[in-house]
Amino acid sequence: MKDSVAEEHLYLGFSHKYRDSIFPLHTSISLFLLSYCDCKLFKIFLVPTGEDVDDQFVTKNLLGDLEVHLISRCQLPVIVQSCCLPAVVVKDGKFCRAGLSVVLRHIIQKTYEADPSKKDVLELLGFKKTCLKACAEVSQWTRLCEISIPLAVEGFLTASPEHCQTIPPDILQLERKLGEPVRVHNDDKIRRQKLQQQKAGAKAAVPVLGKEATEEGKTVEMHEHPLPSLELSIAFSKLLVQEVSDAANREAAHIRRTKNSDLPLLDHVFAEGLYFTLADIVLLPCIHQFLVSSIKQGKNLVNLPLISSWYRRVQEVPGVKKAAGKCNMALLQLPELMSAPEEQLQDFSSVPDELEEENEDSNFIGGPRPTMTKLMENGIEAKFSPHPCPSWTLDWTNLPSAVNPGEGKMSRDRALRKQQQLNNLVAAVTKLTKPGDVIVDFCSGGGHVGIVLAHMMPSCQVVLIENKELSLIRAKDRSDELGLNNIWFIQANLDYFHGTFNIGVALHACGVATDMVIEHCIKSRAAFVISPCCYGFIQNTVKFKYPRSHQFKEILSYKESSVWGLWIWIGHGLRKNVTTLSKLYLWSQRVVLQRTICLWASLLRV
Repeated sequence: MKDSVAEEHLYLGFSHKYRDSIFPLHTSISLFLLSYCDCKLFKIFLVPTGEDVDDQFVTKNLLGDLEVHLISRCQLPVIVQSCCLPAVVVKDGKFCRAGLSVVLRHIIQKTYEADPSKKDVLELLGFKKTCLKACAEVSQWTRLCEISIPLAVEGFLTASPEHCQTIPPDILQLERKLGEPVRVHNDDKIRRQKLQQQKAGAKAAVPVLGKEATEEGKTVEMHEHPLPSLELSIAFSKLLVQEVSDAANREAAHIRRTKNSDLPLLDHVFAEGLYFTLADIVLLPCIHQFLVSSIKQGKNLVNLPLISSWYRRVQEVPGVKKAAGKCNMALLQLPELMSAPEEQLQDFSSVPDELEEENEDSNFIGGPRPTMTKLMENGIEAKFSPHPCPSWTLDWTNLPSAVNPGEGKMSRDRALRKQQQLNNLVAAVTKLTKPGDVIVDFCSGGGHVGIVLAHMMPSCQVVLIENKELSLIRAKDRSDELGLNNIWFIQANLDYFHGTFNIGVALHACGVATDMVIEHCIKSRAAFVISPCCYGFIQNTVKFKYPRSHQFKEILSYKESSVWGLWIWIGHGLRKNVTTLSKLYLWSQRVVLQRTICLWASLLRV
């Protein structure tokens, strides 16, 4: 166990207790993970949503052996007040992690850093440590686990009896996901092992002859003694951090010659396939509450055989029952369910898929030129505007080296291009700012924009928001080197930041992130200076459908709007309204980002 791990503060919301869980469910999930990891590295604070909370009732009766403290929302660090809970903040109050997935991943990483012997905890992050790493705005799976399922269960528990007769669509979607084919790294190798096990199991079947089955031609009753499930064996060997012997798994020659298309499919063992991951930790408290409520209402779970099997299987994982006991969660002992006849099952395919792509456009020709011609024929054409700040530039030679984007681990040529981009963007921001303004650098990456702004405008507060932890850590290291005191760092999805600010900035926010930034700024009545990404692919998401503008929807299909060249609309988002100043078309042979809101920015070199 390492002794030098700095204490961090973990802030969790608290609305009420229902049966054996704390709500919101994000709090129960966080506490369950802390118990499973046996993690005592965080000072835990509960943030009540109401005023009538009994301190001793909460601290003694709800949280097992975890020491917790109550704190009102107004007492939170200012940086945490700007974020959704759960949130973790370091002692200096400058670096905050917010949102369920980000916080849970951080708990796992800190647990392993403090005690490297806990490799089973690190395995919760899955293959390449990517479990629930993609943000919920673009990942259907992250959104289902982090947002949709918890909200669906909370809604189910609080609904009136007549409104909770049906299974929530998000629960049905999880049932459908558990029935999909498993895709894992080296799955063909595992599928060959499964084929070999199936053939070995068939040969090992022991015939048992009945009294009347001794004569030739009589029916012989066969009782098989199946081998343990290969998927389960692999899953639990991973949990116990055991290496399976290659010699034991060496396939016979006829197995190696079998085509991939003829290999048996792998069965779902846990939420993401074969291995127990953070996704299972997130889902267990939610599904547990749903099952408890359903059984109390006398509901038949025959429509959810896969979820029921998953729920039983998760309880077999070492440490799960112990963690549940610490959290006062009395896990159910469900009987094994048989699938209902096909006609009795709810039609999972009828569950709406919000991200379903548009049907193929039979009239689509392809390429930016036909699309541009189509636009021009309908009275839409590109117009160019003069550079708004042609002579403004930063004196890079006299700036500290840590301000230079080259310090952000990039090549010399790329750093030069980044300097040119920053010259133009900072010029536009300078025209908007006044002392005391809060400037938010959305999708900040390594902090190239935010650090320059914080250094050049010491009277303003600059907030960097980025989902990638390593990029934000590099930015903080550069900030610490400069001794900046007017800068905060928030690792979170964009939607989890709800603080007030005056100016929003984004340089090359990938794909749909640019539209998300624009929407966030407009809702906050903030000015914004934005240059979209020149290659981030745009696609329909839960939040956005393309084309965005009504005028473009009448002319272009979804596919046409997603493959043509890069549009940047230049305008000024005033704090009270949005005014179009001019439009600029930049040719790109890669993709297009078509924007419906106007941006005020200079011509950036892309």
